[in-house]
Amino acid sequence: MNFLAHIYLSGNNEAVTIGNFIADGIRGKKYLKYPRDIQTGILLHRQIDTFTDAHKTVRLSTKRLHKNYSHYFGVIVDILYDHFLAKNWSKYCNLPLAEYVDNFYISLENNFEILPKRIQKMMPYMIADNWLLSYASIEGITKVLEGMNRRTQNRSQMNLAVNELQEFYNEFEDEFTCFFDELINFSSQKLKEIEKR
Repeated sequence: MNFLAHIYLSGNNEAVTIGNFIADGIRGKKYLKYPRDIQTGILLHRQIDTFTDAHKTVRLSTKRLHKNYSHYFGVIVDILYDHFLAKNWSKYCNLPLAEYVDNFYISLENNFEILPKRIQKMMPYMIADNWLLSYASIEGITKVLEGMNRRTQNRSQMNLAVNELQEFYNEFEDEFTCFFDELINFSSQKLKEIEKR
């Protein structure tokens, strides 16, 4: 899953949310140097990724992208699924997406010192361009995919995946909806297990 889903699946604990958000940059046992709740978020992130990568519904989505996007298909589906989460946000959260996202950005600023350097460098761009809110529109997703493609020196051609999004829009959305309900339950259960450790 991509940024918005990981943030949402963290629950209401700010430190768990920060941990889940930064987890991709924390390798191996390096998570142990962080405070306990941040560790919880990092471990939750890993569980979410493992569950997602192995899920048969997610594999239906990635299969449409295998031919054109090599090993980037998983990253693309993560981004497309964040689009459907943002688009259908009111189904999952009572707080409007714009307010939810603003609260998260404030949380990032308040926890700036604990963020890995890579996230510290990325954060101003994320907030200035309001990445998380932009996920709700196809235009916003297009910009995200273009940015990801630039980071691969245009090798991935990820920017072209908006074509598959538009062609198979209903299929992707149905798969996201089916999968995400399961992921919410899985994440809630795993969070309780990790907090008990």
